[in-house]
Parts: sequence; C-alpha cells; structure tokens
Amino acid sequence: MKFLSATFLFIGLLAGPLWTKQQPNVILIYTDDQGSIDVNCYGSKDLATPTLDKLAATGVRFTQMYSPSAICSASRAGLLTGRFPARAGVPGNVSSHKGNAGMPTTEITIAEMMKEAGYATGHVGKWHLGFTPETMPNGQGFDSSYGHMGGCIDNFSHFFYWVPPNLHDLWRDGLEIWEDGQYFGDLMVRECQAFIDKSHKKKKPFFLYWAINWPHYPLQGTDKWREHYKDHPHPRDKYGAFVSSMDELIGKVVGHVEKLGLSEDTLIVFQSDHGHSIESRTFGGGGNSGPYRGAKGSLFEGGIRVPSIVSWPGKIPQGEVRSQMATGCDWLPTLAEYCGAKIPRDRKLDGKSLVEIIGNDKNPSPHKSFYWQLGNQVVVREGDWKLLLNPKDHNRPKGREPGGKLFLVNIKEDPGESKNLAKAKQDVVSRLMKLKYSYGSQVKNRK
Repeated sequence: MKFLSATFLFIGLLAGPLWTKQQPNVILIYTDDQGSIDVNCYGSKDLATPTLDKLAATGVRFTQMYSPSAICSASRAGLLTGRFPARAGVPGNVSSHKGNAGMPTTEITIAEMMKEAGYATGHVGKWHLGFTPETMPNGQGFDSSYGHMGGCIDNFSHFFYWVPPNLHDLWRDGLEIWEDGQYFGDLMVRECQAFIDKSHKKKKPFFLYWAINWPHYPLQGTDKWREHYKDHPHPRDKYGAFVSSMDELIGKVVGHVEKLGLSEDTLIVFQSDHGHSIESRTFGGGGNSGPYRGAKGSLFEGGIRVPSIVSWPGKIPQGEVRSQMATGCDWLPTLAEYCGAKIPRDRKLDGKSLVEIIGNDKNPSPHKSFYWQLGNQVVVREGDWKLLLNPKDHNRPKGREPGGKLFLVNIKEDPGESKNLAKAKQDVVSRLMKLKYSYGSQVKNRK
C-alpha cells in the first residue's frame, strides 16, 4: 500500500438532520453495460428489478448521472480515483491478458483512501485495470480480492474467450484458483457475504467494491429468468434475463446486510459503468437508452448517462430524485465526506462531493463544467450546453441530425440530442472550445 498519511487533508463531516458521524459501511456496486433506463424505477416497462427499485425507495435516485467514460476500464479508473480517466492514466480499455499493466500505481484509489480511514477493503467481480501483481486489486489498496482481471468471463468455465488466446481468469488475492462449472453469480454472492461477515465479526467498518460484470456479455441469465422473458423479442429476452438475474443476486447481498441488522449502518451505491452494448457479442443490442441517443463507446447521452442510486436508510432522504448533473468521479470525494476519510492534499480531483445535493434537492450541481475524452471523441459540458467533437454516431434514432465533427446541444432543451446548434451558436462553441483546450492540456500533463 502506498504511504498516504503525510499527503492527506482531512475532509470534515457535514452536519445534517439525518446523517450521524459514525463511519458507515460502504458497498459500491458497479454494473457493466447496463442501459440508461434499464431499471424499473427509471422507466423500463418490461424489466423486473425489485431490488434496485427498493434501493431507490430507500434512498436517492439520480436522473442526470454520467459515467466517467463510455468504455469499461476508463470508467472504472474514473470511479476509483475521482479523476478524468485520461488524467488517471487509463484513457481507454486495458488488456485482458496476464502480464499487462493498467492503471498506474501512483494513482490513489478509493480503497487506499478507505483503508487509511480504518476500513477493511474488499473487491469482488471484475477488475480490468491491470494484470500484473502491482496493478491488480491487492496492489491498489484492497485487502482481499476475488474475481476476474480481464474484461469478462464465461460464467461457468471462467475463461476469457473474446480476444485470443483464450485463458482462464479467476483469481483470489493474486493467485489463480479453479472453480469449474460453478455459476459465477453465485460465487460473487458467496464472496460478498463472506467479506461482510468477516468484517462484521471484527467490528470493523468495511468498504466492498462489487464490480459485477453483468449485464455485459455473455448473456447467461438463470433458468428462472430465461423462462420469465421467453416471450420477449430477441435479444431483449436474453438481456432482460441477465438484468433480473443480476438484480436477484444484488438482493441476496442486500438481504444479508439486513439480516445482520446493518441496514442503517451501511451506505449502498449502485451505478452502471456506461451505456448498453450494441456489439455483435451481445447480439447487437438488448439494452435500452430510452430517449437518449448513443450506446456503449459513444459520448452521446446514451453512452454515458447511467442509472445511479444511493441508499442509506435513516441517514439520507428516501424515495427522492435528483436531477442535478453528477458524475461517477464524484463518489470518491462523496464517500470521503460521509466516512470521515482523507484525500491527498496534492491530488487533483475532478470529482466533487455530492453530499449537499443528496441531502437537499434545492442545492445546485457541484459542477460548472466537465470533460470526457475517449479516443478522438471529446465532450465539454458547461451548464446545459454540451459540445461533442468527433462523436461516434452509431445507433442514431430516426429523425436526428448526423453527429459530424462538431455537435452542440442544449441538454435541458434537447436531451435526445436531435438537433446540432453548432452553426447557430458559434459564440457558445468558441467558449466551450477554450474549455476543451484547457482541460486537454491538464489531462495531457496528468496534472
């Protein structure tokens, strides 16, 4: 673990009508390739997601939450460091094969921050941020780790088949293990519950990062849910079965927390890493971005606007909705404030604490502007204005103008990004381009 004490600045606790100063347990659930509205409480009419709906009913649901990136590794780097993915050294996906490094070890992760604050830290599920000992979870602040290091696995053989060579990819604390034929979903639940039990027995607050690699391909839902969705059209039937299988597994872990009497002592964050996949590996679709344009790999709204819920019964508002702009990079400073943790004095964070808007829907977004970079795609957001450079325009709904090289939209007035205002609003384009160059310079130098 990196030595942090000398470089940390205390983040004080915010007094509020509900929240007490006792350190909460934290479960951070990061799903994979889940579409913008693919939860019942987000408007889905054909999916069964009772667990996620319950979390929303006992917490706060965000309607304008953005992932740090539209691709897996970069999004996770942004989440775990609170920094633009490119600033964190992960501008795109990293290799899914052993021996390849990923996120630089100089980065400070949520796990390292929480460990410094006295937490037991555990990782379960997907990593996809490096496949060398120093860049695997145990080298990045996690006391324990169970899961796969690459982008995905078959849920029964635990092999990665998608980019040659095929390889087995199941690890515990840096050592390869074999549990052939056992359903990975059940194994993740087992590991989550065991980590919670161990921490609870030691009377130590815990931070669990459950990076559940679902509904990412391969779409291997349980028989129960495959039967439930059998009359749905292809490929929605397979995608829906996987989403509901995932929801059921999350319910088992949430139920375990309740069984132990820890509900009011446990803050749960749920979020997708980016929009749904339209790759051939997922039969060309299955997910739903609703009114939003774009999907995984695109910086249009459907690629980066994601479902996100935070629940902490008795400590934060319940059953409320927040429409302020927020990002996945915000969870690190938010958890620091809730948990009395410390962040580095010299660490440039792009995320900002969401504590004030979670507590009160009248408070404004902590962001005046934000920046995304994925390959040659760039987005600058300032207020309601969003400028896209070289956007990937796959899955464009009928009647919406082509993306082109420069696309300007007012998100409040046109959330579906149907009309390009770049020519009509050249003053706004000029202002946002200056922001783009400023952000780009910072990221290039990793300041």
